[in-house]
Amino acid sequence: MISAKPENIAIVVLSRSGMATAEKIKQLSSGEIHGFAKRIDQSDQPFDNVGEHLRRLFEEGQTIIAIMASGAIIRSLAPLLNDKMAEPPVVAVSEDGMSIVPLLGGHHGANQIGRFLAENLGGIAAITTSGDVHFGVALDEPPTGYVLANPGNAKLVMAELLKGETAQLNGHADWLKASRLPFADDGAVHLTVSDETKQPLANELLYHPKTLALGLGCERGTPAKEVIDLAEQVLSNAGLAAQSIGAIVSIDLKADEVALHAAGAHFDVPVRFYSAERLEQEADRLATPSDVVFAEVGCHGVAEGAALAATGADGALIIAKQKSKRATAAIARASAPIELTETGRPRGHLSVVGIGPGSEVWRSPEVSQLIGMASDLVGYSLYLDLLEGLTKGKQRHDFDLGREEDRVRHAMELAGEGRNVALVCSGDAGIYAMATLVFELLENGQLSDAANRISIQVSPGISALQAAAARAGAPLGHDFCTISLSDLLTPWEMIKTRVGAAAEGDFVIAFYNPVSKRRRTQLAHAKQVLLEYRPKDTPVILATNLGREGENVRIIPLVDLEIDEVDMLTVVIVGSSDSRVTRTGDGKSWMYTPRGYAAKEGTKIKGADL
Repeated sequence: MISAKPENIAIVVLSRSGMATAEKIKQLSSGEIHGFAKRIDQSDQPFDNVGEHLRRLFEEGQTIIAIMASGAIIRSLAPLLNDKMAEPPVVAVSEDGMSIVPLLGGHHGANQIGRFLAENLGGIAAITTSGDVHFGVALDEPPTGYVLANPGNAKLVMAELLKGETAQLNGHADWLKASRLPFADDGAVHLTVSDETKQPLANELLYHPKTLALGLGCERGTPAKEVIDLAEQVLSNAGLAAQSIGAIVSIDLKADEVALHAAGAHFDVPVRFYSAERLEQEADRLATPSDVVFAEVGCHGVAEGAALAATGADGALIIAKQKSKRATAAIARASAPIELTETGRPRGHLSVVGIGPGSEVWRSPEVSQLIGMASDLVGYSLYLDLLEGLTKGKQRHDFDLGREEDRVRHAMELAGEGRNVALVCSGDAGIYAMATLVFELLENGQLSDAANRISIQVSPGISALQAAAARAGAPLGHDFCTISLSDLLTPWEMIKTRVGAAAEGDFVIAFYNPVSKRRRTQLAHAKQVLLEYRPKDTPVILATNLGREGENVRIIPLVDLEIDEVDMLTVVIVGSSDSRVTRTGDGKSWMYTPRGYAAKEGTKIKGADL
């Protein structure tokens, strides 16, 4: 597997012939495709200058998987190479995926990525670092589940082994035993595997296996510092290494407890949760069962029970429940590094994302990242179809138009199961879209307990009014408002009041949902009201299918606005009495609303005022 986070993986491709391999790598890694704009029409992150883009990614510490010639990568990055300990992984891949060459950061993940890609693409990884070649193992890059406590000693130890010295193995690790390292009971160098803290010798490498499950419980609202201090104290008193913590675990009623997630961030480990029913299965193995706890949450122990649940049937409780004023902690040890896929469930996450009008170039990088990280996508079928390649390998949950509440509830309940869910909206998720319904359902208490404890992120998108304004010029340059003419959720009398107020206030107005097959009179009413307050030649933008095939943007006088020219895919922007139309030399008309700079400074506009 690739250990880097998906948002930190850049798959750089320069030609259409390499896109098939780029797409395969994207599916394997959930990284983003960075495409050379001169040759590739669509990618997650287009760029214009190859060298500059590679150097920027490298300086940002991104993992780079580049489908291009090794020499070109080397020449681009050469000026930045001065500290091999800080280099991010850089891997070159041939266009057909058959040749994979870790170029930089071999022991920071590049070799691991090379092997993983070779295995999954059917290619060959050209590993050149000496430890890998001679012994079949990178001592300074242990596999998932192990942490090297003293990487500074790795160079010396490896040099001794390459000179012919033998190694003494203290503890157990299958990956070391399976290597070609020369082991001897009296080896000159020491390879130690232990979850205990110790000061390594100069000729010793100390590996901490992630075999410890730190069970935590606390009262609602307990300060994060109290929980973290308790955990640190328990580890210190027992002489256990924090780097051996494989997971922080607790009961699912605490899935939204800030202090527990703060502890996870402090120790840089995942946080997982179990139901009371699962924790009660560990009742016979608890050191300090409590009837009081059972009465409150339905199991006889949270910290101890969760730690035991995380370490499995072969695990053992090594630190019984310890208490602070408002928190508890316990530690269990597993017989092997803890597998997170088998350990509880994470706190579910819901990303409410706006994909803009639908065109990939108008979708924000953050939205693409959140969609890429999601396990499940929920949305109106058309919106999910617009995502094209981003849906590959993900569970789609398609809904018909009009089932908004069902759609949102389904997304939140999925997240309640511990999944990472993206609720996909067109335009901006918070403008006439699903974000508001998410919080309405939370406030009204119409969800399961698990769904009420999910984490939520709302990510903005380009709204229809922004897209229409940009295509037609700058009509929103001064005060404006938006009004939906749909009376499905808002009484028509209220809509009429708002239209009248906006007309009288001389706002630029963006009308959403202007007409439908059933509604044909609302826009006509708005036109009539507006003509009472502003000139007949007030410019109006009619923008249809923005950012998609069949896009059509027109500017017409208000008096000429015909209802039959508008449909549900059209955004109508009516200018204020100050809005005007100008033309460029190519004959194109542009609409704008003056901000008032010229009036402020006469005819001279100062750059500082802008």
